[in-house]
Amino acid sequence: MKPLKSKVSITLDSDIIEKIKQLAENDDRSFSQYINLILKEYLNQKEA
Repeated sequence: MKPLKSKVSITLDSDIIEKIKQLAENDDRSFSQYINLILKEYLNQKEA
């Protein structure tokens, strides 16, 4: 069973949005999935 997800609203700079969209497309993921991936990797690095 997948973990439950919550919707949030954030404001991002337009250049950041474009970069993430491009990276997500290159990785065959949705924008939301890619942001989730980036945040998980960042948080895992901070815990180490």
